[in-house]
Amino acid sequence: MPPQRYALPSEVPGLTARRIAADILDGVLHKHRTLDEQLEGAGAHPGLKTLADRDRALMRRLVATILRRLGTLGHVLSRLLDRGIPTDAPRAQSALLIGAAQILWMDVPDHAAVDLSVRLVQSDRRAAKYAGLVNAVLRRCAREGKPLIEEVKSQTLDIPEWLLRRWIAHYGENVARDIADAISHEPSLDITVKSDAAQWASRLHGETLPTGSVRTLLQGSVTMLPGFSDGQWWVQDAAAALPARLFGDVAGKRIVDLCAAPGGKTAQLAQAGARVTAVDRSAPRMARLRDNLARLALEVDTVVTDATEWQGGNSKGGFDGILVDAPCTSTGTIRRHPDVAWLRQEADIAALTALKKRSLQKAVALLRPGGTLVYCTCSLEPEEGEQAISALLAA
Repeated sequence: MPPQRYALPSEVPGLTARRIAADILDGVLHKHRTLDEQLEGAGAHPGLKTLADRDRALMRRLVATILRRLGTLGHVLSRLLDRGIPTDAPRAQSALLIGAAQILWMDVPDHAAVDLSVRLVQSDRRAAKYAGLVNAVLRRCAREGKPLIEEVKSQTLDIPEWLLRRWIAHYGENVARDIADAISHEPSLDITVKSDAAQWASRLHGETLPTGSVRTLLQGSVTMLPGFSDGQWWVQDAAAALPARLFGDVAGKRIVDLCAAPGGKTAQLAQAGARVTAVDRSAPRMARLRDNLARLALEVDTVVTDATEWQGGNSKGGFDGILVDAPCTSTGTIRRHPDVAWLRQEADIAALTALKKRSLQKAVALLRPGGTLVYCTCSLEPEEGEQAISALLAA
């Protein structure tokens, strides 16, 4: 992270949020750093501490919008630039992306989007010479940008070519393009509640889904919403809440959650009365899991180790149930984690499929006769899903 000050005393409101957004974009696009590691934990951007909740929400929405629309933004800017996006000043590139995203998709006045992007460039020594260019291009974007989007509306520019090609091969062109379209939209907030989903749906201005999750369109800081601080619910996508329910009644049963962090499924199982052991190789992610469970007043045993090497502790006779949610390419989560699209490569699939194979083999070895093994993945790639199970059953 470049050493610089954030939230200068005379700083224009909103500029700090955009400066941090530019840093985080650079981390994803040029340094191969995930959004999670830049937003949370020991590796989080130091400037985040200076942001008010409103500015933090703006910064996150800015970054997510740009990553969801990166291909379309590239097309629009390339049409507005005579010589292409400057490559010798990353801050100028980020300023153009940030300004254009606000003009084209966000509820920010055009003049504010242009002005703050110009100020962002002016505050960077290497990029300052491009302030006039950024100003001119973004003013043109305000006038001409939306028609340029219409030019490519029938194309799928916001998904890497290799990934779109795979989806077309596996699901057909229409479904693949429907997936790509869904990914481009901002996701809702899904939560799992300890009890009385209908009441919490009412309090959070949401709806109760048939699966029991509560979905709300509220935005802003999750930690400020009713019920969060006193542990009445936790954030969990509705789809991610399904695997734990497949175990049925788990009260009193010994259940292992392999690769457990950040702990949504662990919390479900503990809340349902299971005696849960959560296993994860990442100490920082396990610390986050423990923090989440402490807020929820739920108790589980935690083990920091490689799930494929864990011997089961003091368990004798095997566990009643094992949940395997091994690391994957996460291509099914791009709508909520748009950095995945630009960080993953096709070669990752084979490596992660091999890891899943070892995780499943370990789970089978730890399971008691007649026990239940639930395998889930947040990938849309068949090698990581149905093909992995077919290979296990055929072994």
